[in-house]
Amino acid sequence: MTQNYKIRKLDKKQKRCEAIIQKDCDIVASKEEPTKYVALLNAGLSTGLTEELVLETAEKYGHIKRLLMLPSKSYCFLECADVSDAVSIVNNMHGLATIGQNQSVVYLSYFKELPEEENSSWVKQLPSGLIVINEFVTEMEECELLNALEIDNVSIDAALKHRRVKHFGYEFLYDINNVNPQQPLDRNIPSECNFMWKRLENMCEKDGLSFEWKEPNQLTVNSYEAGQGIPPHVDTHSAFLDPILSLSLEGDVVMEFRKGLERCSVFLPRRSLLIMSGESRYDWTHGITPRIMDVVLTTNGNLSTKKRSKRTSLTFRKLRNGQCSCKYPTLCDSQLMKKSLATTDHIGSDKAALLEELNVHNVYDTIAEHFSETRHSQWPRVTEFLKSFHQSSILLDVGCGNGKYLNSTPDLLKIGCDRSNGLLKLCKSLQYNIFRCDCLHVPVRSNSVDGCISIAVIHHLATADRRLSAIKELVRILRPSGRGLIYVWAKNQIADNKKSSYLRQNKSINKNKTTEDELRQQTQRQMDEKAKEAPVTLPVHSNRTTFQQQDVLVPWKVKAPQNEQNGEKPTFLRYYHVFEENELDVLLHGIPEVQILNSYYDQGNHCCIFEKVKLTID
Repeated sequence: MTQNYKIRKLDKKQKRCEAIIQKDCDIVASKEEPTKYVALLNAGLSTGLTEELVLETAEKYGHIKRLLMLPSKSYCFLECADVSDAVSIVNNMHGLATIGQNQSVVYLSYFKELPEEENSSWVKQLPSGLIVINEFVTEMEECELLNALEIDNVSIDAALKHRRVKHFGYEFLYDINNVNPQQPLDRNIPSECNFMWKRLENMCEKDGLSFEWKEPNQLTVNSYEAGQGIPPHVDTHSAFLDPILSLSLEGDVVMEFRKGLERCSVFLPRRSLLIMSGESRYDWTHGITPRIMDVVLTTNGNLSTKKRSKRTSLTFRKLRNGQCSCKYPTLCDSQLMKKSLATTDHIGSDKAALLEELNVHNVYDTIAEHFSETRHSQWPRVTEFLKSFHQSSILLDVGCGNGKYLNSTPDLLKIGCDRSNGLLKLCKSLQYNIFRCDCLHVPVRSNSVDGCISIAVIHHLATADRRLSAIKELVRILRPSGRGLIYVWAKNQIADNKKSSYLRQNKSINKNKTTEDELRQQTQRQMDEKAKEAPVTLPVHSNRTTFQQQDVLVPWKVKAPQNEQNGEKPTFLRYYHVFEENELDVLLHGIPEVQILNSYYDQGNHCCIFEKVKLTID
């Protein structure tokens, strides 16, 4: 291959990519002269690159003010400090440099401007109430603190991504971002930390700041190796007062703050104190992305990369006595609970039972056989929960359906109950231990079973009071230290940019040359007519699509012989209340005997594992 041929081939690729960018972003390449705006034409988020990888390569040749990486695009943009930096980067990288695991050669072009869309988290103002105090402690004080905490003597916790974690005052429960105020630890916050509170108070007075507490009573120490992180979260509103403090020792890190689509990257230097108060504490999530290198902003305003090292963080909190009444309701568990239990249900209590009778119980009796054919595989995390019980434990499956979980873990005594006669007949034919009841009134003695599960049941109850009552029944029948597992449908069927299996089963339809849209509209009209039979006016959900409302009727089409009903499949509408994130947790938090052990998302479901605790009487 001759050198001229290589150049022609590269020019062809370059022009093709420039045309794509012009079409996508409405900007044009600069052919006349270099500019400080450079596009990496074949390197972007969709090719598996990160900000760190791009900057680590490009900053070798010039200073960079801004990096713009657009979602799902195979290109990205650099704004260089000046034109000479851009020329150096292009001359050293175009057709020569490789980035990423696939080691593809990149090619670059100058552009007259950058796209208007701006996703750089480094040009954002800090969230309101977020303060970083550099060099809050000295090197000597850092050493004294580390010696007092003795974090290196703690065993690595596999459940916490192999971090070392140590708690003082109260144990911070990571599964629920909360503490149990009834169980204080014998280990209090070391006295070596006391000097910080007067120092912080003096700084606050000088800057006119005031907080809800002056000294903490809970401390969590995390030791992070390079590459480790924590998922985005908000410390539970009702658990802790304002603010939350985080002291960084031994190493630096970048912490990501998110609020909806807003994102802000905050650099936390070694020996700095982070104060999260007000909006930043209550209305923004914070987390640390697992990676070995961070993008940082230098003192002269350029972007650069910085490799991580070991870091120890000290998170100080003060327990709250009572409910939170902040002005940030979207992430406030106290206000979500109040909203959940308020009389805002548009389904009245007088019609709730009738709706469940007609659009849940009667439907499942009718579709039982066909429904059972589609429900044969056990969900791995439910099976894992069942296997966690000791031999001969008593387990009750409330809403057992066709009994698919009664056919596992033979060393347990498993009993199932359901409202549907049709489904119970299938269980009886398989000789399972079953009985018929309503999940709101389970005829089982209190404090009598070791474990219980409620899989895809509670979302069929039509008011918040009835959903809470069903959960209380599960708690009632559990013995102290018994454990339960609840699964409910999630309103949001996409997590970590991945669709649930429910959405992935959406298939295109094209019947008798009728367009998909026309057929969908025709089907929707038929369902809307059928929905008028329900005792409450509710929208009909379009199957395998994103939920638009929480209370919906979901169609179920059963098999029908071709010689019946003109070959059309009869359709039934089932009532569902699909749960918002944290809604199930909020219901459980309202029951004093409940301690949430794990709250997670699993294939389109919100799930909670909880334990019944013995209440202490003061």
